[in-house]
Amino acid sequence: MHTLAILLTGFSVFSALILALTHFRCDNYKGQAVAQGMGIILLLTLMGLQLAHFTWLQGDADFLHTPYYQVLLFAVAPAFYLFSKPLLQADASLHLRQLGHLIPVLAAPLLPFKLALPLAFAVGAGYLLWLAYSIYALHSQRSRFRLELAMLGAVFVIAVLVLLLGLGLPLLPEKLFFMLYTSAIGMAFLLVNIVLSIAPQLSTDVAEAARETYAISTLGTIDCEAMLSRLNHLMDQQQVYQETAMDLPTLAAHMSLTSHQLSELINTRLGKGFSRYIREYRVKAAENLLLQRASMPVLTVGMEVGFSSQSNFYEAFRELTGMTPGQYRKVHKTTPK
Repeated sequence: MHTLAILLTGFSVFSALILALTHFRCDNYKGQAVAQGMGIILLLTLMGLQLAHFTWLQGDADFLHTPYYQVLLFAVAPAFYLFSKPLLQADASLHLRQLGHLIPVLAAPLLPFKLALPLAFAVGAGYLLWLAYSIYALHSQRSRFRLELAMLGAVFVIAVLVLLLGLGLPLLPEKLFFMLYTSAIGMAFLLVNIVLSIAPQLSTDVAEAARETYAISTLGTIDCEAMLSRLNHLMDQQQVYQETAMDLPTLAAHMSLTSHQLSELINTRLGKGFSRYIREYRVKAAENLLLQRASMPVLTVGMEVGFSSQSNFYEAFRELTGMTPGQYRKVHKTTPK
């Protein structure tokens, strides 16, 4: 158990750094600066906890029985809440009342250690209840995220187990408790990495689903069939998806709709979010170019179909086809036209 905890600690630290540099890019959080910032803070908080666990388990230093550790422990749940709320409830604004979530963090250094730990986990229980409610509120969209929600559900189960573990702290040997807690954080990082490898644009898709769930219909006066026909013409004939700067407001302007109207139209009539809708067109066009122009560099193919960077192209292509563009070209190699 000790060895596993040490290994998962190292994995957590490096995973946090990689996620901060790759997943939490501006491309994945357009219009969601609060979620992006709080997500990075959450990663740094978890990384700080794991480093404290590592030094204690190795016997090098004891950061666990310090105010530093208690602040980090109390910061996890509020940071996760402030990261998740903009995505799950379609509210990207930051309100002054949300500063109230800092109160437990500020009070943490003043608490005795034996009280601080179970109290931190008890506070986390309240945030878990909110998370469960928010995820359930998106149940109407579950067909779009069936696998992803199952994986996130596993992360939620781990969180519940950690909560029970924390509340049962007085009944467990201290070293066993921290080895289990360290391992649980590492397993959560592993599951999150698996989810993001399957759906790298998950944060964008969930935010779009939330906007659709909580919005009042904006299509009452719109001829939806005519708008769908217009949308198909723009995508299939004019191929507007090839424009790198093509986003929801720009495409909506082409159709004389508001962003909310176009988003709702795509969500309700096509069963997907705008970002996935665009990615599917671009990846399909990339598949054709990879085979038709065998000498064209892979990166050039991505730029031709509208992707803004190599990383975005590779992530989207792998998400939708299960392989990289280079692998796709080799598997489906044909005589160039």
